[in-house]
Amino acid sequence: MKSNSFRISLIITAILGLLFLSGCNFFSNEVGKMKEALKGREVVIQTYDEDSNIIDRIQGKSVSIGADKKFDLTDSEGKTVEKSSVIGFTVGGESVVHVGSSLIMYETGLENVFEEYSKKVDIENIDRSVPFVNRLVNDMKNITTGKSKVILIRSQSGKPLATFVGDKVSYFATDIDKSTGILIDGQYLFIYRCDYTIYDASLLN
Repeated sequence: MKSNSFRISLIITAILGLLFLSGCNFFSNEVGKMKEALKGREVVIQTYDEDSNIIDRIQGKSVSIGADKKFDLTDSEGKTVEKSSVIGFTVGGESVVHVGSSLIMYETGLENVFEEYSKKVDIENIDRSVPFVNRLVNDMKNITTGKSKVILIRSQSGKPLATFVGDKVSYFATDIDKSTGILIDGQYLFIYRCDYTIYDASLLN
């Protein structure tokens, strides 16, 4: 009996160890998945001015994204002391270089509910006594039905420019300065030079 109990304990310990290691590697695995998945998926890339007006919009497949390493700042030993904030894209084999203004890139399966909201509401005349995100959630009925997170993205001057909702949301660092990668129900959102807040939907309803 003692021998069987000891074997069971060893098995349980081994399983817990594997789960711990897999948890530690979660974010690096997700970054790898993102890079691989975007090669065959359709995405939208949009840049914004300080007032959250769209400057340009690109939609395409087979996207790759990365920092232009020529702009990394290095010390005398060649170690990177500041990551490059210059982004290089290829979209269907064509290239784009971007730096400076706020940018988001998201899979076309994700819905930017802010764009629909802004068509219906005069954002410039919103009552400032009511927090913006609460008004958005209440006005866009049912956007959080069955969802647990709301992601509000703002320009560098603090003006809302995009909103996404999802049930399973995780975020991770990228190799590009001033950027964040977010997984929303298995689909990818890349944010560059933006403010953002991730809320529990239950907090806003």
